[in-house]
Amino acid sequence: MNTIIKRLTYLNDVAILDSANIMEFNLQKPNKSYYTMDEYFAFEQSSEIRHEFYKGEIFAMSGASINHNRINSNLSAKLNASLFNRTCEAFANDMRVWVKEKDLFTYPDILVICETPQFFPQRNDTITNPLIIMEVLSESTRNYDRGDKFMFYRSIQSFKEYVLVDQYAIHVEHFFKNDDGKWVLSEYNSIDDQLILTHLDFQISLTDIYNKVNFSDNLPEAIEKEHSER
Repeated sequence: MNTIIKRLTYLNDVAILDSANIMEFNLQKPNKSYYTMDEYFAFEQSSEIRHEFYKGEIFAMSGASINHNRINSNLSAKLNASLFNRTCEAFANDMRVWVKEKDLFTYPDILVICETPQFFPQRNDTITNPLIIMEVLSESTRNYDRGDKFMFYRSIQSFKEYVLVDQYAIHVEHFFKNDDGKWVLSEYNSIDDQLILTHLDFQISLTDIYNKVNFSDNLPEAIEKEHSER
């Protein structure tokens, strides 16, 4: 197995990661500057696209590429098959998470819960107790997913594992919270590697994660990024 294990730097039992400004997240805002939570829920219910809510601001989430969807589907299929007769459940794309300490509503690509679902008051579409969260990285969100978003997620007491999957190359980052409360990173760079979710007793090969993924399908986005940086 070509797996790299890294221990991160810690401050007050929290891993220090490079933090990206949340406004770097490539999103679009509605016209109004600040919203109440009730206004956000009403806006979201009538909208054809999903939005994040962060401290009163609303951000439209961009669509996903074909490889993003392939990876998400591969992970979801394997997870759901493994959890079919277990108490844990996996949800993809449309299950919202409330990060209370950071005043954030967001939609992880995949989340797993292993306890009775806990919901935001008077909602059945917003979970507050995820155990595992997975995100497929895109050029516009990779810094946010690794930085501020991970920091926000770590404030959730039930949250124990975080998986980041690169859609442009074979590369998976797996963070898990050990018994000492420290976050530890494992990186997987070989198609023969096995991703093991420590708190779920689940494993999946990178071959299965990247099934049908064609990196050449990312070419238009890569060209666009290159031109935008010139």
